[in-house]
Amino acid sequence: MPRMPMTGRKYFFFDIDGTLTNDADHRIVPSAQRTLHELEDNGHFVAIATGRAHYKAVSFTNSIDIHSLVCAGGGCLVINDRIIANHTLDHEMAVSLLHHADAAGMGWLVMYDDSDKVIMKDMKFLEQAGLRTELTTYILDEKLNPASLPIYKVYLAITPSQEKANPWIEQAGWLRMGPGYIVFQYDEKKKGILEMMDALHHDPKDVVVFGDGKNDLVMFDPLWFSIAMGNGADAVKERADYVTAANMDDGIEKACLHFGWICRK
Repeated sequence: MPRMPMTGRKYFFFDIDGTLTNDADHRIVPSAQRTLHELEDNGHFVAIATGRAHYKAVSFTNSIDIHSLVCAGGGCLVINDRIIANHTLDHEMAVSLLHHADAAGMGWLVMYDDSDKVIMKDMKFLEQAGLRTELTTYILDEKLNPASLPIYKVYLAITPSQEKANPWIEQAGWLRMGPGYIVFQYDEKKKGILEMMDALHHDPKDVVVFGDGKNDLVMFDPLWFSIAMGNGADAVKERADYVTAANMDDGIEKACLHFGWICRK
């Protein structure tokens, strides 16, 4: 049974990949896009919640005409196309990671602004891990002092076999991006949603989140109502308050119809 009233204004936060988009070409499912705008027409607040950096996320949200989002893993908040917060990694922790990497002879890259640019002090990362899997602009500065930069992400050249011998990497959460490197990035989607609700001056109990992947578990919280996609991971479905149909089977539309947030004549 729902733990929240289904009536009144709701604040929706949607994951992108596997939730809003289809599996074949990663475009938004037509019924999902239609539903987002019907929710807005009915007076609800609609936002995207994604781990993507702001510059990547807005290319998607602009294409579907949605103007609020929690992106960069909860670190960047946008309301009506205006950035209201953009958090970096904890600076002391990030610089500590880089010092450990230097001592271990591991290459690294730093993302220091809202773009595809990364900066490095030598070629070690590229020599050890190769090019990143995404389009990237690489800047070499042999006199770089990372302590003087805002640090949004750290990319570290490290293989799976090297992880156990370097326990210092566990001082922060990280994600493996390929066989040659990992990324340390802001990962506080729940905190981002709470910060967004505080900025909107509304109670978190009126939040509804949709997600499918294990990375969405951080925003499936008892404070609000969580909906898992039918194509989602078992762990996500187990934690959800409601499981809808798969993304490709109009799951978002069906859930919103089921709870009366949108209607059909």
